[in-house]
Amino acid sequence: MSAIEGKCLCGETKVTLENGEQYKSQILCHCWDCKQTSGSAFSTNILAPKTEVKIEGPVKEFGVKAPSGNTVTRVFCGNCGSAISHLSVAFGESQAIQTGNFRFFADVPVSAELFVKDRFTSIPAVPDANQLQTV
Repeated sequence: MSAIEGKCLCGETKVTLENGEQYKSQILCHCWDCKQTSGSAFSTNILAPKTEVKIEGPVKEFGVKAPSGNTVTRVFCGNCGSAISHLSVAFGESQAIQTGNFRFFADVPVSAELFVKDRFTSIPAVPDANQLQTV
């Protein structure tokens, strides 16, 4: 499998996913942190092994305490502010990668929605996706 590349809005931060074509589904997250990070009603993500992720360019990090009590470290482009990734002990040896930075994921289906209790009422559930309330 080949690597896939994504980039932030300004193009200065690049994300490479080794074996990127292995990702056949993605996750929507409706938690309030993801809404604020994305500036939208949800974020789109995959969980990728840290060993298969390469982030190059200017980045900044911001830690926030999640409802679980764990700290989630948000990674942004240090120039344009595009959300790149987030890390948490809950992800083990993986990290969440924001898929909106990759054209590849435009045709990849959503398999799960997280924090659906916080979904905007005007947004319907994704058909056939697992609906998880979470904490």
